[in-house]
Amino acid sequence: MSYFRVRARISLLPAHESGRTAPVRGSYRPNHNFETPDNRGMDIGFIEFAEGELLHPGESIEREVTFLSRPGLKDALVPGLKWRIQEGPRLVGIGTVLEILEKSA
Repeated sequence: MSYFRVRARISLLPAHESGRTAPVRGSYRPNHNFETPDNRGMDIGFIEFAEGELLHPGESIEREVTFLSRPGLKDALVPGLKWRIQEGPRLVGIGTVLEILEKSA
């Protein structure tokens, strides 16, 4: 299975905009939507936090994100790309690619 790793800015929306009230921690695996808000074709991505590290609604952090590959994703992941971070259909944050770190075969 191939994957892509990027350094990204992860920004969680405030609780009053997203409905998410708890911080994220550990190995966070939300849905990643690189298309329009009505798109249901989500990508799989993993955001790893250090032990004890929390990201609260309304906060931002720079972090590595690993995406499992799919056709077309390799070309889509470029610095500056913004995408929707969702929990099911609910928008909880925005990601921005800062740097491409690794692309596997």
